[in-house]
Amino acid sequence: MKNSFKNLSFVEQKAKREELSRKYMDLRFQSVIGHVDNPLQKRVLRRQIARLNTLIRKHELDQQLEANKA
Repeated sequence: MKNSFKNLSFVEQKAKREELSRKYMDLRFQSVIGHVDNPLQKRVLRRQIARLNTLIRKHELDQQLEANKA
C-alpha cells in the first residue's frame, strides 16, 4: 500500500487525499462516540494522508522548477 500512490496521476492523488481525509474525519467522530472497530486505523489513515501530501507537494515543486527553467 505504501508505494501504490506513486502510480496515481496528480489529479487522482488529490482525489484520494480528499477521500482519505473524509474517512479519517468519520473515524474521529466514531472514536468520540465510542464505537471504533479498529483504533489503529486512525494511525494508518494519518500516515497515508501524509504520504499523499508529500507526493502532491513534490509534484507542485517539480512544476515550479520547470516553470522557472522556461
